[in-house]
Amino acid sequence: MMKWIAVAGMTALALTGTMAGAAATRAPRVSIASLEQLPQPLPLPYDVNADADRQVAAARARAKASGKRLIIDLGGNWCADCRILAGVMELPELRAFLRRHYEIVTVDVGRFDRNQQIIRHYGLDRLQGVPALLIVDPRSDKLLNRDRLSALADARHMTPQALADWLAQWI
Repeated sequence: MMKWIAVAGMTALALTGTMAGAAATRAPRVSIASLEQLPQPLPLPYDVNADADRQVAAARARAKASGKRLIIDLGGNWCADCRILAGVMELPELRAFLRRHYEIVTVDVGRFDRNQQIIRHYGLDRLQGVPALLIVDPRSDKLLNRDRLSALADARHMTPQALADWLAQWI
């Protein structure tokens, strides 16, 4: 009986600690309620001429030095969901939050035929859709969201707050 009480107490303490950590990294409240309120034109975030390997390596080094997580945003300027996500990430309240917690690099994947070496580096064969965000721990270079890469591939059907909440969960 005493052993069970001790285990229950340690479990409660662990859960309390987890909940306290989650509250500390809550997403900021986004001021716009719908995607129709995003500034137009939407951003074109992907540079088709960029050296993706060099940019990812530099972003990983900055993230490691600053203790932030790394977001590798894979997509294309042809993709409406990619542009919508970029627009939401540029909202002032979310932009400041992301800068505090993440180092972000965008990588153009063309029509799923460019920069595939970035995807393979993290043990992935191919993308199911874009935008695909790789959330990486830069110290170990470990991909943290392997089973949720394409969660934002339908960004146009999410609220800006839902997008902010998804981004905040990886901190």
